Amino acid sequence: MGNNQSHSGRSFRSQFLSEEQAEIDRLFDALSSDKSSSHTSRRSFSLQALKDHVGGALPAGMVTRLYDGMRSVDLTGTAKGPSENVSQEQFTMSMSYLLKGNSEEKSLVVLKMISPVESSVKAREVQKFTEDLVASVVHVLNYRQELRGWTQKEAPGAPSRVQVMAAQLLSEMKLPDGRKLLEPEQLDCVCDQAVIEDWVFRVPHVATFLSVVIHKGLLVLSASLSLATLIPECHVDQGREFASILDVLSVIYINAHLPREQQHRWRLLFSSELHGHSFSQLCGRITHQGPCVAVLEDHNGHVFGGFASCSWEVKPQFQGDDRCFLFSVFPHMAVYTCTGYNDHFMYLNHGQQTIPNGLGMGGQHGYFGLWIDIDFGKGHSKAKPTCTTYNSPQLSAKEDFQFHRMEVWAVGDFQSQPAKSNKSILDVDPAAKALLEISGRSPHSEGLREAPDD
Repeated sequence: MGNNQSHSGRSFRSQFLSEEQAEIDRLFDALSSDKSSSHTSRRSFSLQALKDHVGGALPAGMVTRLYDGMRSVDLTGTAKGPSENVSQEQFTMSMSYLLKGNSEEKSLVVLKMISPVESSVKAREVQKFTEDLVASVVHVLNYRQELRGWTQKEAPGAPSRVQVMAAQLLSEMKLPDGRKLLEPEQLDCVCDQAVIEDWVFRVPHVATFLSVVIHKGLLVLSASLSLATLIPECHVDQGREFASILDVLSVIYINAHLPREQQHRWRLLFSSELHGHSFSQLCGRITHQGPCVAVLEDHNGHVFGGFASCSWEVKPQFQGDDRCFLFSVFPHMAVYTCTGYNDHFMYLNHGQQTIPNGLGMGGQHGYFGLWIDIDFGKGHSKAKPTCTTYNSPQLSAKEDFQFHRMEVWAVGDFQSQPAKSNKSILDVDPAAKALLEISGRSPHSEGLREAPDD
């Protein structure tokens, strides 16, 4: 293989290395040796042969879509429609395009996976394809036991997590008139190959998910697929069984927005289910632990949180930098990055009477984009119309919300807790101590200070 082939007036050359091409050829030989159909020639394979090879690794609908994409490859530019079976040249070209092609080449096959006989499709057909693709990724990773410690869960009611992820991917699609696909009435709009190509180019998860489906579903060229930055390893102390608020799709989505050096591993620092509904426990477990992802679920089922790019510290000043962001994963998926309006990225304070006590990200005192009160289980997301720091809308169902679950995950390489200091926060911030003295208030933490070492 690797010879030039005509495709709609263009030449084709396999983009696989010689050893990769040999593996592709071996898979084709295995598929074309199936004798279940008397109409299948030796140098082509049928849909049934592909289904038999894949087994339960992929949903049947996705296997059919892959087959339609392969048999619709036009080697001469003169085909009137999809071929009856998949030839070796068609198989090589489709695999080369989907796994190593540019956005134009990928879009040629994707369009035929959506509809093998049409040159353009309705946006609702792209929606169904996207939902099938996302569902297939979860299915095959679970089937191959590649969830890396995470569990797959569904939130009660509709929409499902698959639909939420698919909607997020589709929201980046630009229709022919330049608008994004955001409203239900736009689902009847026609999408041609140029629209699909632009979508594949601007939304990397589409190509990534296709490669996962092929590598893990067909078990071909699996060594070239690394899941390390797609799905981080999940670490819970002492190997405890733990079902996170986050499902695997939410983890994939949030992880894609972290700095690359922090995408390979998540370690649970705090869980209200494991460590109790205690703000003191929260502070004790998350400070000085490096970058963290905090996530909570309010009483209305909304799941949201924020990424802290630096170690949390208990102090009355804002902290962090412009790598911080807020996010929502249910009922909508979105990430909200800093606007540059102010530097109110992170805030954590505890044990003072004159300064707000709690954990906050974005906005200002009393009007945070995300606030967890010291009265654990309460918080607010006040963003009218949006948070000044992150341009995020209200993340919770209600502006002042209650929540029953919260988690904080350290991301990246583990950082050990520094030696415990017996300094009070008033030692660290003399101005805060002076303010208390001027106001006639006693520093309550003085009585809680541990005795100094001899």
